[in-house]
Amino acid sequence: MANNLTRFDPGTPLSRMDPFRNFDSLFNAFDLMRPLRAFDSEHIRMDVSETDQAFVVRADMPGVKKDDVKVSIDGNEVTISADVTGEQEHKQGSSMWRERFHGQQYRSFTLPQSVDDENATATCRDGVLELTLPKKPGGGAKRLTVQ
Repeated sequence: MANNLTRFDPGTPLSRMDPFRNFDSLFNAFDLMRPLRAFDSEHIRMDVSETDQAFVVRADMPGVKKDDVKVSIDGNEVTISADVTGEQEHKQGSSMWRERFHGQQYRSFTLPQSVDDENATATCRDGVLELTLPKKPGGGAKRLTVQ
């Protein structure tokens, strides 16, 4: 005897009666939409490591010129943004099309300690942005004794 019971999941699109549940998948099927997805902030992939003196951030920014990258530091909040412009040409048999796009990539994050912005450095080489963000002296958390 086969078991035809299905567990009810209130998070499924059918149970929410979401009339637009397949609308996004329509656009995902077209390769023409790929350049527009490149502007999503998720595309700035990065690694953050910590030493005793500083935070080191390595962010992948392929195809971005160093003059188009902007980094701002406000206390312990760091923001990376870049203007992205590109052109792609596709040829398939006798068909050809060209795509041009312009937009901005953006990523903002908070570090556990304030940054000494006067001594912070940024370099961009081979599509990798590297930030060295020295910790501000005495910027660590203070623990109070409850009396």
